[in-house]
This record gives sequence, C-alpha cells and structure tokens, in this order.
Amino acid sequence: MLPKATPGAVAELGPSGPPVIAIVETAEGLRLAYDTASAPRVAALLLGAADLGAELGWEPRPDGLEVLYARSKVVADSAAARIRGPFDIVHLDTRDDAGLEAAARFARSLGFRGKACIHPAQVGVINGVFQPEADSVEWAQRVVEAAEAGEREGRGAVALDGEMIDAPIVERARRILTEAKGGTHGR
Repeated sequence: MLPKATPGAVAELGPSGPPVIAIVETAEGLRLAYDTASAPRVAALLLGAADLGAELGWEPRPDGLEVLYARSKVVADSAAARIRGPFDIVHLDTRDDAGLEAAARFARSLGFRGKACIHPAQVGVINGVFQPEADSVEWAQRVVEAAEAGEREGRGAVALDGEMIDAPIVERARRILTEAKGGTHGR
C-alpha cells in the first residue's frame, strides 16, 4: 500500500516489484488519481477519507454525501485506467455492522469493488456485500450463454427474458462471474 499516492510517489517506487494499492487521500492525489492509476505497478486505488476530508474541510454527514465526488472520481479514474474497481473508505465504527453494511452496499452501487477495513471484525460483513449473490451469478451465466449463442449465430444483440442483451450488459455479466470466482476485473 502506498499512502498519499501521486504519480510521482508511484514513480519513486521504481518499475519493478509487487503490485501497489495506491491510497488517494490528498487533494493533489485526488486531482491526479487517473495518472496514478495508470502507472504499471498500480493494481488498485483506495480512497482515504480522513486525511482528504481534513485537507478539504469536509464536515461529516449521516448520508456521506461529502465524499460522493471523491468516490465517483476514484471509480471513474480506475475504470479509465483499466484497473480493478477501487476500495472504498474505512467505516470507523467497529461495532456498527448495520452501518458498515449500508456503507458497503452504497459503495458497491457506485462501482467500488471492495472496502478497506479498520478492524478484523469487519471482514465478514464486507465480504458478504462484495461477493455477488447467487441470483446475480445465475443471471450473469444466462446472459453470457445467450450472448455466446448469439455470436455463433452472427447477431450483435440478443433477447433474454424480453430484454435486449448487448455488449455492456455482457461485460457486466462477465464481471459478476469473475468476482464470483474470487477474481478481479481490470489489469
């Protein structure tokens, strides 16, 4: 993990070595997150809200909207750099499983593919949220099978259960299947 990540900080690590999770936790780091994510050794970004919030003067809200722009930017920059979806901020209350689950579900809906933990007791809740549910996996398998059948027949889009299935839907289905197998999506 590389705290206070910027493209310069990643470059200082050198071109070889283990993959890096770059922590975006400064205004400069947020501004340059795409460049950081594009570095060859960076496997994922992690949004750090405590230092970033202090620097930007955030005031915590019950709904977390003060972090929404930063969350959205880190997700978009990760996708543009073609790396796995980022890790969301930690949930500071280690005894609030319901709040942790809600925060993790919100993060997942924004495109995060994991959440940082501040305590080992949080791992089970977070894994439960980010592991695809059985009905999603079943849907994804059906989508991929329908798309592959359509390809064999020379069709670019196919219908499944009355809905059109095209390339972006197939990509989402493949991501779900990869995640269900414990893999990551991205480089």
